Amino acid sequence: MHIGAYIRLVHACEKDLVKAFYYVGETHKAEPDIYANCKMLAGWSEQLDKQLQPMTEKYHEEDNPEEDRLLNAFFGLKRKGGLALLLDLQDLWLMANEANISAIILGQAAMGLRDEALMSLCEDIEQRSKRQIAWLLTRIKSSAPQTLIAV
Repeated sequence: MHIGAYIRLVHACEKDLVKAFYYVGETHKAEPDIYANCKMLAGWSEQLDKQLQPMTEKYHEEDNPEEDRLLNAFFGLKRKGGLALLLDLQDLWLMANEANISAIILGQAAMGLRDEALMSLCEDIEQRSKRQIAWLLTRIKSSAPQTLIAV
């Protein structure tokens, strides 16, 4: 049974989202809405991360070499300016989508195990990540024209 590996992946996704949202919020503090919204969205992932803890104990997390791959790939760069914000938001969008699909996959396993608590948690993760994705997409759409075509 490999459910422990996926629990660890979901756990890592949420931890990485916390780090990434805080990073983007701090890096782009000059943008009026970025700091506060990134801080709020990071808080959601922090809360979900804490809720995952009992599942990690119940199903014994397995090592997963895949964790942190997006965080390390995306946020190891030091970028500044409008284009940097757009790229950082896009990277966050990808990370939030990974959290979403990982929760969906884990939720399918929870259904197979008939684990109501894990199913509920996966639904919570899925709903929160959808809201994170929606905000990121809206912010990306509003930034793109100004960033890409403004002279």
